[in-house]
Parts: sequence; structure tokens; C-alpha cells
Amino acid sequence: MSATLKPGDMIGILGSGQLGRMLAMAGARLGLRTHIYAPEPGPALDVCAQHTIAPYEDEAALAAFADSVAVVSYEFENVPAATAAFLAARRHVRPGPGALAITQDRLSEKTFLNQLGIPTARFAQVDDVAGLTAALDTLGRPAILKTRRFGYDGKGQVMIRPGQDIAEAFSALGGQACILEGLVTFAREVSVVGARSLSGDFAAFDVCENEHENHILSRTIVPARLGAQTARAAMDMAGKIAAALDYVGVITVEMFLVEEAGSETIVVNEIAPRVHNSGHWTIDGAVTSQFEQHMRAICGWALGSPRRHGAIDMRNLIGAQANDWEAMLAEPGLCLHLYGKHEAREGRKMGHFTRVLPEEEHEAQAGPLNRT
Repeated sequence: MSATLKPGDMIGILGSGQLGRMLAMAGARLGLRTHIYAPEPGPALDVCAQHTIAPYEDEAALAAFADSVAVVSYEFENVPAATAAFLAARRHVRPGPGALAITQDRLSEKTFLNQLGIPTARFAQVDDVAGLTAALDTLGRPAILKTRRFGYDGKGQVMIRPGQDIAEAFSALGGQACILEGLVTFAREVSVVGARSLSGDFAAFDVCENEHENHILSRTIVPARLGAQTARAAMDMAGKIAAALDYVGVITVEMFLVEEAGSETIVVNEIAPRVHNSGHWTIDGAVTSQFEQHMRAICGWALGSPRRHGAIDMRNLIGAQANDWEAMLAEPGLCLHLYGKHEAREGRKMGHFTRVLPEEEHEAQAGPLNRT
């Protein structure tokens, strides 16, 4: 099958959540159809052309899925490696299984980043309690113990403070393979959402500044409050990572902004090999949304412009916050997105809204921007 697709082709997406939903909607705008494959129903099924509900280990269902699509992508990184490899033998999988394998494992990911010369938190491999004891002797306390795989929104991690029982901390994460990370004293959490095309072109949106509550993204403002040279360095890091992974599609690099002695440095926290919550503002606030950009990339098409329409204030709607939808709709200029989830559980992302503001209004709300 050709590496380049055309309007009317079917895009295969693994995962049925809100990211798959927004990818399907962006694809439809470009004349593309979407086939969702997932073990359970989700909001993406409301907007796709076709869907398959089956386990990721069901090779017969996977083979039929592959036969129905021109390319396969995914909305989240926790797709089993065997599933990605099975599909890659039959169809183009973008981003490729190699990028998925590295970013699924926190130890592999940080090792990869350091090999590129990109700074991260100090870290150590932890396989048992003795290994944790040795790692704490090196990195000190407090430190963060994380599972190597399948962690998100603060899940799969525990802070180890002075005096805390080490064996209990290790047991709390199931006694599985972990990584210990030293603390990074940072001023802000930021991210770069960018896309790399099949031909190797890279385009990044402006750096996002992110605020979290209970480990869940609460607010994103763009542009982030950091210097122009630092912002450029952050975007260059994201491009370097994407190139080293031979990446095709949207990639997100989550980072810490460290301010020390009047200077700014960037420390990479983790890579998300997919469209990302901190890029949702691009639907209303940029010439090309991150979702359209991903579809363009995996189809082998030219990337769109990442230019912003204005300053951005994006808020997640978590749990019952989405119940105020009528008031939000009444606010002029507010762009509301609800994900079609039927139950507003605590900690569940139900939607988001975006305000696109004049730059001076953004500065009044977020504080002065350092443009040096």
C-alpha cells in the first residue's frame, strides 16, 4: 500500500477515548474516515465510520481491522507492544512501534533522552527493595518512585520522604520494576506539542504552560512565561527527540522550567507519543489543530501552520465541573468541548473550554511574560 493516503481512505485508531474522538472529527474535516479499535466502548464511537470492540490480543480481530484501513495510529501509548508489532507487519503504523516501545518504559525513555544529551531528573533503576535502598543512598530523599510502565495522571508513583518505610513504598506499587527519580526544583511545568511529517519536516506549536491539580492537568496558558531563547531551545529539543525516534505524527514533550541565578534551563520530564491534553487549545486557537496535524502527518501530507490566533487560556473540565455547561455556553467567545461521556466521575476528564484572548488581556491574567 502507498505510504501516502488520499481523502476517502480509512484511518485505524487504537483507543476509543476522547483523543480518538477528536482525531476522528479532525479526519472527517479532511474527508478521511476512521475505524476505531478498542477493548471497550468510548466516546470516539459516536463519531467514527466503523468500530471494532475486541481485546488487543485478539489476532483475528486485529487482522480484520488491519485489512480495513490504510494506516494505523493510536490515541494513547499503553498499546501492547505485541499488538503494535502484529499490525505493523500488515499496515503502516505511525508513529512506529519503536517509538512506542521507548516511550512506554520510563527507564528506557530517560536513558534515550540522556543519550541525546537532553537533561532529565537524575534517576536509577529499581527492581527490588535492595535496589531502592541503593538508589535512595545515591539520589537522596525526597525522591519519586514510579512504575516503569503504565502510569499517567499521577497513577503508578509514590513520593518517598525522610523516615518513610522503603519496603512499604515499593510494595505500594505492586513490587514491580520501577524507576527512582530525584526531585527537580522547577518554576513551571511546560510542554511542547509538535508534529513530524513522513518527509521529516517538524512544526511545533508555541510552548504551553501547564498547571495541575491532583496530578491532573487543570489549566494551560499559551504562550508560556519563559524567555524567547528558552522557548526556542524547548522546541528544538522536541524536534531532536522526534528525529531520533524517526517519528511520524504528533509528539508531546513534557518539561520543567528551572530558574536559577537569573537563568532558565529546560529539564525534560517525559514524552507522550500522541496528541496531548495540553494541546487541546489548538482546536480553536491555532491555524491547524494538533488533531488535524496528526492526521496530516500519518497520511503523508504536508503539515499545516501551527500559528496561534491569539493568547490562550484553556481549562479542563474534571468530573462535575462539566455540569456548568449552560453557563459556559452563555459566555461570549468561550469555546466549549464536551466529550460525550455519560458519567461525570471524580477525576474524570469530561471536556474542556478555550478562551482566545488579546495578548494584553492574557498578560493581565497570567502575569507578565518574560520575552528577553
